[in-house]
Amino acid sequence: MKQLLRKAEQNRQFLLGYSLAFETASGKKSWKKIAAHWYSAAASGHKRAQFYLGTCYDHGNGVQKDVGEAFKWYLKAANQGHREAQYNIGFFYAHGEFVALDYKKAVKWYTLSAKQGDTEAERDLGYSYFYGHGVKEDHKKAIHWYKKAARKSDPKALYNLGLCFKYGDGVSQSDRWAKHYFEKAKALGHKEAKKQLKKH
Repeated sequence: MKQLLRKAEQNRQFLLGYSLAFETASGKKSWKKIAAHWYSAAASGHKRAQFYLGTCYDHGNGVQKDVGEAFKWYLKAANQGHREAQYNIGFFYAHGEFVALDYKKAVKWYTLSAKQGDTEAERDLGYSYFYGHGVKEDHKKAIHWYKKAARKSDPKALYNLGLCFKYGDGVSQSDRWAKHYFEKAKALGHKEAKKQLKKH
């Protein structure tokens, strides 16, 4: 049976990998070493190491790119309450990537992540409510989640709010508010928002 690392050693391995990945001044990163440190901590149950190891498999950093392995490690971290991992699992289900398309499961994971304040999860949960993907269509709930993400300057959420005000979906129709949100989205580089403003 493989020996599990103690909490302090798990954390040390995670931080060694983290430091090499994000805190080194050198332009060339040793992803093999980084992935090895994270694997060591992740295999013993370290939540953040599991998430970051998932990203290594997702992008082929230091390991062979393997979406199945990425999903496996994200799921381990998600089950331990890691919010970005929860969002990623939701994304897999929402897009039918590696797993069968399942909007209900996507909403389950988006909700867990959004309740912990993950911006992308808030936005995509809003999208799920707007279109009735995996939940009953509810434009007011969509607005609620879009606004949470928009407060953190998410360009897509800002753009979606602009559309909601333009057409009066879940809110009272208002050209002024539509313009307000389109301008904020445009300032963050959203190309469609720019097109919408030209129509105003």
